[in-house]
Amino acid sequence: MNPARGTAALLILSLSVLAAAPAAAQQVRFGYIDSARIFREFSEAKEAQERFDRQVQGWRSEAAEKEKQVAELRAEVQDQGPILSAIRRQEREAALQRAISDYERFIQEIWGPGGRAATENSNMTAGIVEKIRSAVEKVAGERALNLVLDSSSGFLIYADPSFDLTGEVLEELKELSGLGAG
Repeated sequence: MNPARGTAALLILSLSVLAAAPAAAQQVRFGYIDSARIFREFSEAKEAQERFDRQVQGWRSEAAEKEKQVAELRAEVQDQGPILSAIRRQEREAALQRAISDYERFIQEIWGPGGRAATENSNMTAGIVEKIRSAVEKVAGERALNLVLDSSSGFLIYADPSFDLTGEVLEELKELSGLGAG
């Protein structure tokens, strides 16, 4: 799972809250969260990450099997090529090319741009990011904050720990998930 995607969404939300505030001589009130900690500690995010990791492991196993098949065919063509008939050698070389193409196509389908890994990761995190956003909005509203930053994004160089809303957001997420506090 990619917390950076959620971080970007939270940063955009934070900036939109600031932009919506009148530019008058208003005191800007802010806080911050640690989205990496939220993704580590929020049970729904952990479960989604575990599901995604299992799916990735399945894809890796399938890729390793395809790669093994390519290696076996390549070794067969190299080792037995000189003793095979021309027709049989062509068949083995064609099989090798098909296996290579199948392997490369699989790798692109899974890990290439817009591949299944990115799509599945996005699908699994979309609802979680929305819940986190709702919790951040509620906590920010309760504290009358204009801006919430994310310390995991690298945009926050220093902040007083008293502005850290992460614990409150995690508690809100527990409540939203029906798990209650604690």
